[in-house]
Amino acid sequence: MANTTDPDARTPVKIHDQEALRGPGGELHQTAGGDTPVLTTSHGMPVADDQSSLKIGPRGPTLMEDVHFRDKIFHFDHERIPERVVHARGMGAHGFFEAYESLADITTADPFQEAGRRTEAFVRFSTVAGNKGSFDLARDVRGFAVKLYTGAGNWDIVGNNIPVFFIQDAIKFPDLIHAAKQEPDRGFPQAQTAHDNFWDFISLTPESMHMVMWIMSDRAIPRSFRFMEGFGVHSFRLVNADGKSTFVKFHWKPKLGMQSVVWNEAVKINGADPDFHRRDLWDAITKGDAPEWELGLQLFDESFAQAFDFDILDSTKIIPEEIVPVRRVGRLVLDRVVDNFFAETEQVAFCTQNIIPGVDFSNDPLLQGRNFSYLDTQLKRLGSPNFNEIPVNRPRCPMHHFQQDGHMRMDVRKGRANYEPNSWNEGPREDPKTGFSSLRVTEHEPDKLRMRPESFADHYSQARQFYISQTPEERTHMANALVFELSKVERPDIRLRMLSHLQNVHEDLADAVAAGLGVRDMPDPAPAAKPTRTDLPPSPALSIVLNGPNSFRGRKLGVLLTDGADADLYAALEKAVSAEGAMIEVIAPEIAGVTLSDGMLVPAAQKIDGGPSVLYDAVAILTSAEGADRLKTHPAALDFIGDAYAHRKFIAWAPDADALMTEAGVAPPKRDAGFVKLGAPSDAPAFLKTCRDLRFWAREKVIAAV
Repeated sequence: MANTTDPDARTPVKIHDQEALRGPGGELHQTAGGDTPVLTTSHGMPVADDQSSLKIGPRGPTLMEDVHFRDKIFHFDHERIPERVVHARGMGAHGFFEAYESLADITTADPFQEAGRRTEAFVRFSTVAGNKGSFDLARDVRGFAVKLYTGAGNWDIVGNNIPVFFIQDAIKFPDLIHAAKQEPDRGFPQAQTAHDNFWDFISLTPESMHMVMWIMSDRAIPRSFRFMEGFGVHSFRLVNADGKSTFVKFHWKPKLGMQSVVWNEAVKINGADPDFHRRDLWDAITKGDAPEWELGLQLFDESFAQAFDFDILDSTKIIPEEIVPVRRVGRLVLDRVVDNFFAETEQVAFCTQNIIPGVDFSNDPLLQGRNFSYLDTQLKRLGSPNFNEIPVNRPRCPMHHFQQDGHMRMDVRKGRANYEPNSWNEGPREDPKTGFSSLRVTEHEPDKLRMRPESFADHYSQARQFYISQTPEERTHMANALVFELSKVERPDIRLRMLSHLQNVHEDLADAVAAGLGVRDMPDPAPAAKPTRTDLPPSPALSIVLNGPNSFRGRKLGVLLTDGADADLYAALEKAVSAEGAMIEVIAPEIAGVTLSDGMLVPAAQKIDGGPSVLYDAVAILTSAEGADRLKTHPAALDFIGDAYAHRKFIAWAPDADALMTEAGVAPPKRDAGFVKLGAPSDAPAFLKTCRDLRFWAREKVIAAV
């Protein structure tokens, strides 16, 4: 892999209105001069390069002697008291991981040594940018952190629901999060990136363009934690008993399939139930419907890494599943909620450095920095170097070491020796056979360099590949998301700068966003460090819609009921929902419930004013003629139906609800194939079968044309 070794090789470049110097990896440098002061560390040392950490060679590991990186990340780690700087709003649950097969041929990692082995697990889902009190349905990355309590220690797979990241080097993490969080002078907006600072930073960070495609897609507004994928993001290594290394990328595949909401739903859900994701996970587990994911591995060797079109150490890139298939090796089951939110979900501490024998790191510079940062963060957040002794963090295997004392020490150590070697015959000793040993990798680039490799310089090709892999509806959502975000940006030059990047991603996307923003004179495309490749094929695995579950299992049907509704129809719906493995929830004019045509009282889960259709995956309207007439003047009831239509949901209705449907704006010309008339109880199973598609996407064009 050819690379220059001159970290000072920089060329002038202009991104719309901003002049900068481009380094070997395509990163942009803004330098001091004139009235612009020199950047320093917090101790006053001038900084020569704020874009790359210090490594052994362009692609080597990050060095502990990088005082600028450590100073920068140390201060960032300790910015928040008491909540997490990022991933502050989370929800956790207990469960287990069960291996499908032995992977002893490729790794000595404890969970994979035999088929059927179960390993205790704790998982925390989260948003990234919002504070603890923010809402669940923010457009944001979702954390997907898994702690496995293995027989060889805790193994933390600290990932997200998106397989790439914004930046290539951890030294830029404080800048990214500062830009994404609320603006420091005014303290808002929070839990959203629709503001100047974020897009200013992004528009001057071309490496972020692939991630921008993902966060502007429906992946950033999942319907449920249960319906989203998880990714380890980085390339790691698996090591077998012979010391042979295999590169690996981790994937969590939801058994219930993927599903997202549309933006208008997200906005309304946040108002109706800001705890929507938390409640959904809690309810599913407590009702015995334990969500499951399969662990998938993308395995590849050094020869593939060298031959692949992109650098496998670059966290802004993926390896398409069509090139390296995902091998499913086990299942993750969440079957127990926490007993106390603070003691478990809030106090759980994930550290990317927590690996076990059989697993090792790659030289990914983002991963290298995270290994330092995560451990450092826990000291401030949890107040003690002994945070590992908190029950949720404590390994389930025996611990033997000479660490002593410190704030909030819980273990009472016995004996005289607190060091080794010693002659007291006390305490543990190292074991070269079973202990962790870092993989020996011969490096041919011994120089200490602060630079990005040239192999990191292609910032647009995979962004384009992601875009062309989406369905037309998903592409529209991405364009709409960019229009919304950039419409909140006050400075026109930042909006135009983003358009200059989008032209390098795809002309159709750039044109759609420009039209949505009312931009008449398109700026010149941003000069690309490497031209966008147009030969990369679509990857169907990247689309949510193309990978639907073809099932309504785990979803929720909302039934709007009134007094006098047909009891046989309701019973048939209940039966069909149960057979599908789904849930049913009744919405009624009064929370006490309704009396059906046979005199049976059905309690309501929601009053119509507090149970909008955005809370459900499909809806049914079962009313009597009198009940329908009453609801015709009820704004919330009309919104229930109108929103369900606008959000492309499948809608069933009883004949007596016809006038109500018309009043809600869905008269017969609008009743497309996404509507199912429940003329008889026998129609219910067919409706639930129709609901397996989750949304009637053909309605998208009709709604867009209005």
